Amino acid sequence: MVFSGLAFIFHFLPIFLIVYYIAKPRFRNIVLLLGSLVFYALGSPVYVLLLVVSVLVNYFIAGRIQKIYAGGQVKDDEEESDTDDDPDIDIIDFDIETETEDKEEKEALTKVKSPAATIWLITALIYDLGILCIFKYLDFILEMTGSVLKMDMGSIGLALPLGISFYTFQMISFIVDVYRADIPRKVSLLHFAAYSTMFPQITSGPITRYGEVSERLEQEKGVSPRLLEKGVTAFIIGLGYKVLLADKIAALWNDIWRVGAYGVDVASAWLGAWAYSMEIYFDFFGYSLMAMGVGWMLGFELPVNFSEPYSVKTMTSFWRNWHMTLGRWFKDYLYIPLGGNRCSKIRMLFNMLVVWLLTGIWHGAGYNFIIWGLFLFAVLMLEKLTYGKWMEKTKVLGHLYMIVLIPVSWTIFNITDVTQLSEYLLRMIGVPLEGMVVYGFSMLWELVQTYWWLLLICILFCTPYPMKFFKKYYKNFLVKLMLLAVFWYSVYQSALSGGNPFIYFKF
Repeated sequence: MVFSGLAFIFHFLPIFLIVYYIAKPRFRNIVLLLGSLVFYALGSPVYVLLLVVSVLVNYFIAGRIQKIYAGGQVKDDEEESDTDDDPDIDIIDFDIETETEDKEEKEALTKVKSPAATIWLITALIYDLGILCIFKYLDFILEMTGSVLKMDMGSIGLALPLGISFYTFQMISFIVDVYRADIPRKVSLLHFAAYSTMFPQITSGPITRYGEVSERLEQEKGVSPRLLEKGVTAFIIGLGYKVLLADKIAALWNDIWRVGAYGVDVASAWLGAWAYSMEIYFDFFGYSLMAMGVGWMLGFELPVNFSEPYSVKTMTSFWRNWHMTLGRWFKDYLYIPLGGNRCSKIRMLFNMLVVWLLTGIWHGAGYNFIIWGLFLFAVLMLEKLTYGKWMEKTKVLGHLYMIVLIPVSWTIFNITDVTQLSEYLLRMIGVPLEGMVVYGFSMLWELVQTYWWLLLICILFCTPYPMKFFKKYYKNFLVKLMLLAVFWYSVYQSALSGGNPFIYFKF
């Protein structure tokens, strides 16, 4: 089920919210869990049992680890309850940070890294990563093995379970946080299951830590009107980004891709790469805003996933501001445990290589994702060792640098066939292809005539100014009317298109 689809907007979401709001606070976690399982079953009915089994396995292992550490002194999460109302929060403030640790509890808890606890942790990692590899990478592994052995290894042909990359990483974060004693109290099965399956973020994130939603899960309180208003506003903005920008600019890339590398001129090839860069940004940023909006409607503070990534001057800054929860996951659960940058320069570069190679592989089972991860590693390595700090200080050059690098990186990400990818990249740098038929300036002129207005709008919304405008003038009556118009026009366009799926659904 797609957030921008009519079935979600006019059927699932309003029915769920009505049941959620009329339920007594102590029953709302049950409503959230059941509603999330229904949501997941509507999108991936075959694999809802896999999701349930993963929840039970990870919960059981977490309990074993906590018992080993606490020596029978693990506190139930029901022991403490705070019934205060939601804090007063400014609407359209998308930069909320949630405290994730109870430092006093963590310091008081005896952390003995016993072999038994480590074995349980390894067991959980083997299960979670094993399930992910079977469903997402097994056919790719067979293909690579067959290429090396020069034989047909066949394929399993398993369909990818909806959101498996996201909920697997989320469950791993919970297990590791328990192992580190960052979650000092015993968590009830209901709270863990609701956290793991929460429908606003299960399909495409943001990847949320338990500590970021634990207060809401463990306390019995209602949803403030201000938080509800904030959620509706964020949902409408995200809906507009998805339907009116991402889905529309996708047509420009599709027009160019239909011609292909053998028929596209250099300028049109770059135009297509820029178009896809805008499409994936508005698609994923739009989804993240909608997910955060639904979370706020339920009283949850989901973490921020984007912070003006197209306004930066280096690729290093870009990946601090794009898909922030994934970057945070790799930093906290892989890069730092490997040694981070507190080691020799060679070891630091090795750590970076591992992180970016796995970042590429996490996104998909294909050679282009490996190339994409290695490309990002190479650029980030050069920035760290040479010109990165200098580029950050420039006023114009850094932005020009990113105007080139961003579309190149997303082209590698987008085109899964390596041969077609190499051909398209060659056309971007002006290398002629044997047998090519180029339409020349006429094609570029026709595309610009058709899409110039949409390109200008997308460029504007890639800057920080639109969000700053909403934050400053959200109380203005005319702005509220504008958002209402955006909502209904988005609904109209979604009805015409049938509701296009989000790009990150396939990851």
